[in-house]
Amino acid sequence: MHATDRIFALDALRGFAVMGILLMNIVSFAMPEQAYINPAAWGGQGIADIIAWAIGWILFDGKMRGLFSLLFGASMLLVIDRAEMAGGNGRRTHLFRALWLFAFGAAHYLLLWWGDILMLYALVSLVALLFVGKEPIALVKLAFAAFALHFLIVAALMGPIYAYQNAAAQPGASADTLNGYATLATALGKPGTQAIVDQVTTYRSGFASIVAHQFATFGETFTAMFLYLSLDTLGFMLLGMAMLKGGFLTGGWDMEQYRRTASHCFLIGLLPMIALAVWVIASGFDTVTTFGAFIAWSFPFRIPLTVGYAALFLWIIGRMQNHWLIARVGAAGRTAFTNYLGTSLVMCALFYGWGLGLFGKIDRAPLYLFVLLGWALMLLWSKPWLDRFAYGPLEWLWRSLARGKLQKMRKSVSP
Repeated sequence: MHATDRIFALDALRGFAVMGILLMNIVSFAMPEQAYINPAAWGGQGIADIIAWAIGWILFDGKMRGLFSLLFGASMLLVIDRAEMAGGNGRRTHLFRALWLFAFGAAHYLLLWWGDILMLYALVSLVALLFVGKEPIALVKLAFAAFALHFLIVAALMGPIYAYQNAAAQPGASADTLNGYATLATALGKPGTQAIVDQVTTYRSGFASIVAHQFATFGETFTAMFLYLSLDTLGFMLLGMAMLKGGFLTGGWDMEQYRRTASHCFLIGLLPMIALAVWVIASGFDTVTTFGAFIAWSFPFRIPLTVGYAALFLWIIGRMQNHWLIARVGAAGRTAFTNYLGTSLVMCALFYGWGLGLFGKIDRAPLYLFVLLGWALMLLWSKPWLDRFAYGPLEWLWRSLARGKLQKMRKSVSP
């Protein structure tokens, strides 16, 4: 591996993850948020658009975020260990990092994009901090306990929703029942609602209007995201710690072990995800069916697929570690914080009304051309920057704020 105190395999894996995050976030940048849950809500109903949804949902939805969460847990552990090896207080170091991460996330949400995950990571990491000293097997058990609890909660949530749907479908259902179900369906991403029209109007407006909307919805949106994703995220962070301690995420396993792990995980996860996608399509993207598959029934299969992607990417990194493209992916991973927030700036400038105003105007299938643009930008700027500087711009700022003093930015030049 590359001779620095960094772990190249981990950086390259993070590069794949931040690129994968854009693959899923592009819909939320460019369309009403209901389109992320239900493709019938917005984005075209052509065959190409349905295929684009199916491929994205089966292969990537939740898995790239899971991979990002794995890597956050691993990186958190590395930061703590390195601080303690230098004679500092590792937990205190992380607390300051988490504080500033939350601040970055709040600014990201309020000034740019409603889909921020940094605030969630900052808060959940404080819980994960309680378990950093655990052995790998204990961390795995805790991770799967968090996963199980998450699944039980979302599965239990679907029971009353199905009951409400059945009650509304009965002949002679009361006006209160029908109105209540209509309100519920709107919250579940039902196509054709006024809420969708309002979102399109908002995000095609100017910067001040959008920021005012973000401030007005901050509490409700962040609370919903935290309640839904906190246990999921905690599970992946703990699993990432275990995988780092076990050598999996450092690229230390035999290449054949990574290949077999990827094969087994994809075999476990892909067929059920395909079956769920077929069920959703066959339902005509029924609101409750689609929401249930999105929020609950796909979750157990996201876990092996997330691990499968980690194994697959590490196998590719190990086999191609000297390839120029992997070097650029690794650089994108070292600047993942800047790339994540920079992507929001670029995509909001393309889609929001204060920029080019393309919000809601691009169908789902051609939307992925913008992903290629984002990937190209990440790969083009990251390595030349790191050839000259020790950190990405926002990595430097985060590190300086967390440590309370400006860090050395420019690399030393050998005489």
